[in-house]
Amino acid sequence: MAHTSRSRSTASRVFVVLLVAAVVIGALVAVFLVIEAQRSIRAEAERVTAATSASFAASPLVIDGLRSNDQDAATRVLEPYSLEVIAGAGLDFITVMTPDGTRITHPDADQIGGIYLGTIPGSPQTLTEEFTGTLGPSVRTIAPVTAADGDLIGWVAAGVTTESITDTLIRRLPLTLGITVGLVALGAGGAVIARRVTRRIAGDLPPGQVRDAVSSYESIRTLGEALRAQTHEHGNRMHAAVALLELGRRDEAIEILTETSRQSQSLVDQVTARRHGDPAVGALLLGKASQAKERGIDWRVHIEPDTPRTPLSPVDAVSVLGNLVDNAMDAAVESDDRWVQVSLRPHEGAGIVLEVSDSGPGIPPAVRERIFDQGYSTKPADAQGRGIGLALVRSVVIGAGGSVTVSDDPTTFRVTLPAAAPRRSQQ
Repeated sequence: MAHTSRSRSTASRVFVVLLVAAVVIGALVAVFLVIEAQRSIRAEAERVTAATSASFAASPLVIDGLRSNDQDAATRVLEPYSLEVIAGAGLDFITVMTPDGTRITHPDADQIGGIYLGTIPGSPQTLTEEFTGTLGPSVRTIAPVTAADGDLIGWVAAGVTTESITDTLIRRLPLTLGITVGLVALGAGGAVIARRVTRRIAGDLPPGQVRDAVSSYESIRTLGEALRAQTHEHGNRMHAAVALLELGRRDEAIEILTETSRQSQSLVDQVTARRHGDPAVGALLLGKASQAKERGIDWRVHIEPDTPRTPLSPVDAVSVLGNLVDNAMDAAVESDDRWVQVSLRPHEGAGIVLEVSDSGPGIPPAVRERIFDQGYSTKPADAQGRGIGLALVRSVVIGAGGSVTVSDDPTTFRVTLPAAAPRRSQQ
């Protein structure tokens, strides 16, 4: 039983790509928001513990309690005070201690009288750290308590456990999740809209057929321009010849018609001299010769007779050569010495090399890597659109297993293609 597979349409691929991009961006935003929330909560904990320990250490009640040298009396006064501040500031502990670190207050009454677990600075200064104490890992700030004469009479440590920090982070997760879901929903909506727009333009065609359609359009456009120029030139010459005949100037009329035939025949001879000619390419070159003359450009063509047949279809071959020639002529008209040169020759390994050079000002190094990008152009937009030609050239050439490069002095686009596969004879 035969099995046929249908390629996914361009619209569907656009939808999938945009949807995946929305999910990835949403996930990255979620990770960023979680990390930023964690950093923010920790920074807030450090600020609160530092402010609380400093203000608590400066409290006259704390200073008087530590100066009394009666630890039990100090505990009876400062323990309720510290618990009240803990509740108001949203902290997990405030520990008041003697200069040697003996606890006078603690949320767990059994820990009063024990030695403070944490770093006690060697000199009266404030220190913030993360340390594992009796309540587990915590962010804490220890501040000195000094008498009026500057003598150290004790310490105050205020802290928030990392468990509390985690709980705060968890409470903020719904907001983060909501933002992520919103971003993904917006991205999915954009993907649906993009699919509809793409489907209106490309229908259910897969990407390869869309590219072929664009290539066909480009081929028809460039051939149309070339034939228009050729028709216009021949029309002018015929009108001139007819006018001369009417004036009885037969020799001059014959000279005009003979010159026209001679110029065209030179190019025809080169095209037909090839063993494997491309009629569409030949017609294009003949038309472009007239177009170049119309624009005041010296048209130079060199085709080696042993150049093999290209692997490109006639449509793709016309699209590649036509776009390169059009760009070359647009560039050449910006110089005083206007010329465009096209050459076709064999390449090592039975391939083919197509080169299109021009006398234009060249391509700035800063944009050389971008000229093949879709939608990028150094020329202003016009009715035909810009930024498609070179992107299409690269797509067609790479799809055929070739390469396209650009060089300076003079500006030269070089297309290298493998030779076409031998045609099978019909039995």
